[in-house]
Amino acid sequence: MSKNFYITTPIYYPSAKPHMGHAYSSIIADFFARFKNIDGFDVHFLTGTDEHGLKIQRAAEQKGEDPQKFCDQISQTFKDLSKTLNLSNTDFIRTTEERHKKTVKYIWNELEKNDDIYLSNYSGWYSVSDEAFYNEDEIEDVDGKKTAILSKSPVEWIEEESFFFRLSKWEKPLLEYYESNPDFISPNSKKNEVISFVKSGLKDLSVSRKTFSWGIPVPNNKKHVIYVWLDALTNYLSAINFPNKEDKLFKKFWPASIHLIGKDILRFHAVYWPAFLLAAKIELPKKVYGHGWILSGEEKMSKSKGNILDPIEIIDQYGLDPLRYYLIKEVSFGNDGNISQDRLEDCINSDLANNYGNLCQRVTAFAFKNCDGQIPKKIKFTPDDLFILDKFKENLKDIRFEIDKQNINFYINYIVSSLFEANKYFNDQEPWKKKDDKVRLNTIVYTTLEIVRKISILLYPIIPSSSLKALQIFQISENEISLESISNNEYLVKGKNIDKIDILFKKIDKKND
Repeated sequence: MSKNFYITTPIYYPSAKPHMGHAYSSIIADFFARFKNIDGFDVHFLTGTDEHGLKIQRAAEQKGEDPQKFCDQISQTFKDLSKTLNLSNTDFIRTTEERHKKTVKYIWNELEKNDDIYLSNYSGWYSVSDEAFYNEDEIEDVDGKKTAILSKSPVEWIEEESFFFRLSKWEKPLLEYYESNPDFISPNSKKNEVISFVKSGLKDLSVSRKTFSWGIPVPNNKKHVIYVWLDALTNYLSAINFPNKEDKLFKKFWPASIHLIGKDILRFHAVYWPAFLLAAKIELPKKVYGHGWILSGEEKMSKSKGNILDPIEIIDQYGLDPLRYYLIKEVSFGNDGNISQDRLEDCINSDLANNYGNLCQRVTAFAFKNCDGQIPKKIKFTPDDLFILDKFKENLKDIRFEIDKQNINFYINYIVSSLFEANKYFNDQEPWKKKDDKVRLNTIVYTTLEIVRKISILLYPIIPSSSLKALQIFQISENEISLESISNNEYLVKGKNIDKIDILFKKIDKKND
């Protein structure tokens, strides 16, 4: 039976250049995509840009540019970021593409056909920054200005003719779906917030705008453009060629395995999106995960607040893999997290340079000096050797289970613990004192090399470039990486030459220490 995995990032709003929050979502998604890939899954990994709406139109006007030209330029920066972050995405969708517009119009027509859309008048609070409508109880006064409580973004009162989606109709079906599919929304704290919101009563949702033109026109009514969130959310379907239900991508990958998003857009993905899908009679995705924010100080990063952290600057200074490792290890997944230069440098020095990089270099250097630069031939495992080797096989089931629960903390803690045990094993076994017992020396070296291989495979989803450099010790290429192979204690071919390894991570000179 084939194993398919479809993961999506939020599609990013290109009103300004990417920041660390965008990088974090993408890196986390890439982690899951790479893990599933080495575990034998056929992976479809989607990211992209959401390019319609009033916010984009105003940003383009401020620059004196055509909205499409403006989007082309900014969207390219997100494409470039995907390459810079070494993402393994299989597609990059733009909502200005014809393939997307076609799907959005189909969804609209289905909703209209099923009597889930009607024409009326809208009056209420609207955030241009969030492209979101807010109820009165979701608004507060801050220094005499109306702002959204959730996002802290300014809101403005609008009154206009609008098409409405009968969201209220789907209140009970949504609650029933949440109850029968308890894993649909994660983490639990966010699920409870969504359920509470729906139980408080759903009002019909305005799904068109008339006061601006940058968007997909409503079919058969060119005075209106489709609300940006109905437009944007549909990207998850348009990227796999829906409404062609016979298309191989759609048949293979829908329903999506997981929509990975920031917690600030959870409502759109966990309430509006499933309601749209239910109304259009389309199967719902398996999971929506709302992760925390990357904070600058105590605030979410945003252009309007002037607290943007540029991931490119950090990569230029420290390298990509150290940043990927730091974000995955130090930001407790599901919670908010701050970027700390000091902690980043500690991670590089302690985990990457001292533990991982040093282990790789020590054992290969020793093998070159004492084993003719080869995988040792004559070995005989002791209970101590098998104890540390067998742990990987014994924990493989738990690793897969925890990853399917998006428990990244378990995964990274397991790797850190394994690195500590590996270094302790090599030190305690003292192979440099076993030169009179060649079999024992060989066995220690073989065991440690196997541990390096196993840990490098586990690190591949986190620091792919660095782990590949380590695996080149054994001439293992990227397409040969297999999670299942960590169960094999004698994967390495005895007598095969090994390659020397350069320094993987340079230690940071912390001048204030």
